[in-house]
Amino acid sequence: MEKKKPKKVFVSGAIPPEKIANSIANHQSKTEIGAHSIFLGQIRADEIEGKTVKAINYSAYEEMAEKVFHEIREAAFSRFDMTCAHIYHSLGEVKTGEICLLVFTSSAHRKTAIEACNFLVEEIKAKVPVFGKEIFEDETHQWKVNR
Repeated sequence: MEKKKPKKVFVSGAIPPEKIANSIANHQSKTEIGAHSIFLGQIRADEIEGKTVKAINYSAYEEMAEKVFHEIREAAFSRFDMTCAHIYHSLGEVKTGEICLLVFTSSAHRKTAIEACNFLVEEIKAKVPVFGKEIFEDETHQWKVNR
């Protein structure tokens, strides 16, 4: 089996709605697809110790993180009968209400697309070395702890 080249995952800043719409539109010609599942991670205005989050600044050791994203994506293709899988993650500052993660899976059937999407999201959260610094409205900050 031919080794697939890792795809670029990181996007500077928030993932724009146009990127999401284009991802959907680009699949209309793929008539073997019967289902898509899309996960969108959005920045919440969490209140932590009386302070409200206004943004998260994401950083990563990109080369290492891209390698892990690729391994997770390939594991999903080995495990699920998918047609396509796309992953995009923000780097830099993303404000509350904006999208920081897009996971988009496609397959012939909905159950596969949904299960593959869920698998990818859980693996990304557990394994990819991406770090978020929460920025509060008072301009103080702290490293994000996944809750």
